[in-house]
Amino acid sequence: MSEQQQSQRPERPVLSAEHRVVVVGAGMAGVQTAVALREQGFAGPVTLIGAEPHQPYDRPPLSKAVLLGKAENSAFDVDFEALDIDLRLGREVTGVRPGAHELDTPSGPVPYDFLVIATGAEPVVLPGTEGVPGVHLLRTLDDAARLRPVLDEQHGVVVVGAGWIGAEFATAARAAGCAVTVVEAADRPLAGAMPAEVAAPMTAWYAETGAELLTGARVARIEPGRVILADGREILAGAVVVGIGARPATGWLAGSGIALGTDGSVTADSALRTSLPDVYAVGDCASFPSARYGERLLVHHWDNALQGPRTAAANIIAAATGGDPAPRTYDPVPYFWSEQFDRFVQYAGHHRGADTLLWRGEPTGPAWSVCWLRDGVLVAVLAVGRPRDLAQGRRLIEAGARLDPARAADPSVPLKSATL
Repeated sequence: MSEQQQSQRPERPVLSAEHRVVVVGAGMAGVQTAVALREQGFAGPVTLIGAEPHQPYDRPPLSKAVLLGKAENSAFDVDFEALDIDLRLGREVTGVRPGAHELDTPSGPVPYDFLVIATGAEPVVLPGTEGVPGVHLLRTLDDAARLRPVLDEQHGVVVVGAGWIGAEFATAARAAGCAVTVVEAADRPLAGAMPAEVAAPMTAWYAETGAELLTGARVARIEPGRVILADGREILAGAVVVGIGARPATGWLAGSGIALGTDGSVTADSALRTSLPDVYAVGDCASFPSARYGERLLVHHWDNALQGPRTAAANIIAAATGGDPAPRTYDPVPYFWSEQFDRFVQYAGHHRGADTLLWRGEPTGPAWSVCWLRDGVLVAVLAVGRPRDLAQGRRLIEAGARLDPARAADPSVPLKSATL
């Protein structure tokens, strides 16, 4: 950068050092909140508290490179010391007392002026499996470390749940040479995420890679070395991996007065503020109202944990300095990706409430997309091996673009050229 360019660059504001911000949760959302505060000029104390003892890390590689032994960890490349972020690891927060502006921890209270809840989500445990040898979850670095020997020794694996995480683990297990059986209670994979007609082509992906998929198969119980289904069938299992969903990790907020939804999420407003003053919530643990989609969204995906903290940080800084009285609002186009069965799957938007579904390409082929419209407006895109559809579709959703259904259904026509 030239000297002239440097002189033209606006100075960052030096903000009050009297306000203390404490972030609970050292995953993506928590780390990004702390970093965003510094990037946006906040000069006060920032404390980041994590329950795990490990250096804060990214979760997506756990079901890929870390699980397969291609990487030891996925620690964030963040110099917390240089950013003057007080990182406190291996410390579980057990409660919050808003009246005193304090958090409860085993090592004593932690005061705050502004609090950010970023505790993420925790996996749903299959009832009756607690303490059963050989039953695993895949959410943390320690979980991945426990599963690596299973793959190294090529044990036969049973995966309970054919959602995104189940498919990704099945993919990794097959790549490691394990025999894999996936057990799904619903009649198709991704039953909670995709309509039946969209999920149907994905059923064949399992067999293509040598994994057996059993749908309509409910687990009665799991015993060491075997899974017993409700219809009496038994499946031998060197290991069992349970991937039946996740819920917001908000149990520690009981009695705090912070409002939670029926799904357990912190019900943040459009500025990511909670029901109590000076308390914000970001990432997997928080839902927010979407004007774009006309409903409250709970998004358990990486991009939401990356983007939301920037809004929360800006609003904290404004509140701390008496700045802009109109807070920055958060209304993203949700986005996620999944690598499974030699396919790159991407999704943007929110298809619930759509009235039109358009196919782009043959779902039996290696690359295809689905577009959802509501009153002619593009609201969601699923792309399998068609990244350009996803990139263009995401921008069109953000713009509220209307599409010509006939042109949008032609896979040879770029989506951006199908607008009205």
